[in-house]
Amino acid sequence: MHERFVLLGLARARSDWFRLVGQWATAAAIPAEFVRCVSVDEVRARLTSGRAFSALLVDAAVSGLDRDLLAAAASVECPTIVVDTVDATRDWRGVGAAAVLAPLFSRDELLEVLHAHARPISTAAAPPRPRQDAPTATASGRLVAVTGPGGTGASTAAIALAQGLAGRGGEGRRRDVLLADLCRVADQAMLHDARSLVPGVQEVVEAHRTSTVPLDELRAQTFEVPERGYRLLLGLRRPRHWVSLRPRALESAIDGLLRLADVVVADVEADLEGEAETGSVDVEERNAMARTTVGRADVVVVVGEPSMKGCHALVRVLGDLIEFGVDPQRLLTVVNRSPRSPRARAELTTAVASLLQAGHGGLSLSTPVHLPLRRVDQALRDGVALPAPLPETLAGAVHAMLERSGPPAGVGPEPVPVAPGTLSPFSQDA
Repeated sequence: MHERFVLLGLARARSDWFRLVGQWATAAAIPAEFVRCVSVDEVRARLTSGRAFSALLVDAAVSGLDRDLLAAAASVECPTIVVDTVDATRDWRGVGAAAVLAPLFSRDELLEVLHAHARPISTAAAPPRPRQDAPTATASGRLVAVTGPGGTGASTAAIALAQGLAGRGGEGRRRDVLLADLCRVADQAMLHDARSLVPGVQEVVEAHRTSTVPLDELRAQTFEVPERGYRLLLGLRRPRHWVSLRPRALESAIDGLLRLADVVVADVEADLEGEAETGSVDVEERNAMARTTVGRADVVVVVGEPSMKGCHALVRVLGDLIEFGVDPQRLLTVVNRSPRSPRARAELTTAVASLLQAGHGGLSLSTPVHLPLRRVDQALRDGVALPAPLPETLAGAVHAMLERSGPPAGVGPEPVPVAPGTLSPFSQDA
């Protein structure tokens, strides 16, 4: 049974290494079949064709080489080998490449890399099964998603929450809080009277397509809101610009934000439909910001309003979140512009619980947080801090849930250095 490397290749026109690999494969100087591609789209099509490939050789100067392409190759067990200059500034291994070769590599160097990272393909080999890598949580920040039906004040609740959390740093310091506008129809620029719409989430995601952005550069993409104590990441400039956000780059951008701040408060929409529900990849990518954020959030705040339709819409969003896979223990229900009467608030709480019981039998959530009506529009218009008790009430409830949930997944205790000679030697029995 014959085995050889099956290589996908993508490079600029007239690249010397591209021509040499083709000649080596044709002359049997290397045990390989070289499949030449002319575009990133052709590479993606071949990766999803069902045929097994040993590795993808790609020129670093090719337009479209990013995290998503490397992830697409890795999902079918096809490692990517990037051909780049020796003094390259991009960390290709950090974004998913298996190895990096200089443009003037020799046949022996190529074979050494292939034997180290690729696998020969048998003529009778079965097509690889796509694999889904489990997300790795390397960031230490906490993520809180704020969402709700339209018109309930979810965006202003996100502002109040960010302001309240910024003042709960403890030990006399303010907590480093970032408010990120991750809505497809972004309103935080208007609510903050932002005179400049650049930079924003588009620039942050684009920067994470091919590299890991240093924290000082990432901080420069945000704006300080000193009146409320947090920093702001502006959202999309037009709703249609969601097409520029690649899924893997978006995930990496959220990782970067969680390394930058102690708490990231994300203003997201409640649209969570994906390919499984609609049969459309485009719909899933259109809702990528909401799906990625809600799936990773430590707490999901759902904001509703105290009318008959408001209760119905609130329960509908809660049901969508539970069907999406959010743990009910991570859900915090908030009723905005709630009436002052304790009896009216109790009736609202009972109504929401009854509707949830009818739609999701046996499900119980924490008691809703009621926010009173305050002069929020005036504070937003004047650019000052939101009035009490809105920030303190929201921050207290979310802080309690964060404390109860413990540290983020994958984040363990800080390593402690061991001084030489401080450890006792092994006993003879040991």
